[in-house]
Amino acid sequence: MEMKPGSYFAYVGSRTTKERNARGIGLSVYAVTPGETAWTLVQVLDDLVNPSFLAFDRHQRALYAVHGDRSEISAFRIDPQTGRLTLINQASTEGKNPVHLCIDPGNRFITVANHITSTLALMPLGEDGSIGPVCDLVSLTGTLGPHRVEQPFPKPHQVLFDRAERFIAVPDKGLDRTFVFRIDTDAQKLVAVEGATAPAQENAGPRHLVFSPSNQFAYIVNELNSTITACRFDATTGALSPFQVVPSLPDSCVVNSRASEITITSDCRFLYASNRGYDSVSIYGVDPGNGRLSFVDCERIEGRTPRFITLSPDERHLFVANEDSDEIIACRIDPRSGKLMPCGTAARTGSPVCIVFRPRG
Repeated sequence: MEMKPGSYFAYVGSRTTKERNARGIGLSVYAVTPGETAWTLVQVLDDLVNPSFLAFDRHQRALYAVHGDRSEISAFRIDPQTGRLTLINQASTEGKNPVHLCIDPGNRFITVANHITSTLALMPLGEDGSIGPVCDLVSLTGTLGPHRVEQPFPKPHQVLFDRAERFIAVPDKGLDRTFVFRIDTDAQKLVAVEGATAPAQENAGPRHLVFSPSNQFAYIVNELNSTITACRFDATTGALSPFQVVPSLPDSCVVNSRASEITITSDCRFLYASNRGYDSVSIYGVDPGNGRLSFVDCERIEGRTPRFITLSPDERHLFVANEDSDEIIACRIDPRSGKLMPCGTAARTGSPVCIVFRPRG
């Protein structure tokens, strides 16, 4: 396949099961050419169940996928020229419904959030990218939130290293708290950082977060009450300290809606959050000095249920994965205002829920 300089690959995970009312075909690989909206399909791994979150190893030689509603994750070797994937191995997370994962800076361990069994799993990585058996399993505990349906037990929803890669933040939808951990690599253990936890408002349902490029702030998107919590972050101690809460929905929204994904530009000027129900992306300006958010706009998005959003590698576009209308929409970003201008469909694929990019070569 002939590819222009500067092109890259997009890896898309999709839900596949009837229990999720899904129409996805598994894990798809696309070639992406800068300046062109439509992506070119390279490969489909259609024998995978619910590959619902993806992450690369630190050298981008391997790709890892959690399998939602199951109990395992998969490792794949990447061909750097073609982008194609080859299975290395699968391993049990010793929990149910792994929803998120991250790789430590030394490329030695992978941490997984088991959403339904309320645990974090630490698993070693081989030099070939293979995943070893769980070496530590930590249960999250605390006072449950008040939502009788959505908060029956702790629900860790993400594991994310801060920008200095010392601490792992863990938003928990069931406990209305965001925990902080670190990895003791010698002992092969996850260690909770005492006093670093960020409480959320009751019934907030912390889902995902991003750290500011300066690593001074973190922004948590709360699923259940559709808000964003801004926190100061102490990169020395790992402590998260909330100081602002803003809505992710306009006051004209009168339908049921839940916030979903969050991302921030590398120049720390704009932050984006997606809403499912009131299908939209909210845009905020970021004050890099004090970290406060200011509302810019909430733009309705073509399609249904924007579960996932991500910036293109050059940050000229925001891509929106619409889970219930089976498409990935490209939106051009106005560099002055941060506002979005829909510019076409990047790919049509069933129930997309995650996108990651890798440069060619």
